[in-house]
Amino acid sequence: METVAKNSTKAWLLAARPKTLAAGSVPVLVASALAASMGRFQLVPAVLCLLFALLAQVASNFANDYFDFVKKTDNEDRLGPARAVASGWIDPHQMLIGLAVTITVACLFGLGLIYYGGWAMVLVGVVSVISLLAYTAGPWPLAYHGLGDLFVLVFFGFVAVVFTYYVQTGSFHPYAFVTGAMVGLQAVNILVLNNYRDRDTDRASGKKTTIVLLGEPFGRWFYLANGFSACLLGFLLWPVSFWAALLPLLYLWPHYTTWRKLVAIRQGKALNSLLWETSRNLLLLGLLISIGLLI
Repeated sequence: METVAKNSTKAWLLAARPKTLAAGSVPVLVASALAASMGRFQLVPAVLCLLFALLAQVASNFANDYFDFVKKTDNEDRLGPARAVASGWIDPHQMLIGLAVTITVACLFGLGLIYYGGWAMVLVGVVSVISLLAYTAGPWPLAYHGLGDLFVLVFFGFVAVVFTYYVQTGSFHPYAFVTGAMVGLQAVNILVLNNYRDRDTDRASGKKTTIVLLGEPFGRWFYLANGFSACLLGFLLWPVSFWAALLPLLYLWPHYTTWRKLVAIRQGKALNSLLWETSRNLLLLGLLISIGLLI
């Protein structure tokens, strides 16, 4: 195991899980590109959305780190990247403080969005924070009852894209929902890969992910289908820009290549090497959608 000084900066950086941050940044990028394509881009609300999204992602990672430790899901059999609390890098109490501070700072940035989106943004922020905590915390955590994939699709897809677009334009648009679904489906694959790798240990600990419930073959094909579905949805963007419909197709080869590696590896810690690739593919998809919208 990697040597990390207790409660050090390195420990906190590892707990933040930088490889997952594409899930927070890409929706803001795509929504801002869509707003720009309509001549409605605004820098300040876009930046505020980005800061809120990134901090919410970090807070989610901190919450998962702490509550999976409390529920004893993280143990010596863990196959994924080491968790900070379970590894002894960060005290549980310190992690709770870090979680509270991160959520507080995220909400402070979120308050700035009230000026652009009205008081409804308070409700969006409150629901988002409660949901990220409910993912692994509480008496009925979403991730433990097969709802993790839906959570990611809704909050890192629809909510992130639709409301980033809304605070810049003051309106909702069907294309925001389309691009939200595209981004959300690939963001789900980050979770799918983690759950696919952990299917045996999750089953043993009572964590009922969709892959535990539906089996290994489902997880394998679910990963592939999410990427292809995202690209098929892109054709709905043809009326605004045929480039926005066609450029995302370039993402399919890297996606398929990563999936082939998943199929070849199938189990064990070697699957961790695909976490970065999956995040990279999400970023690539977001860039291709954004470029297509702006051309």
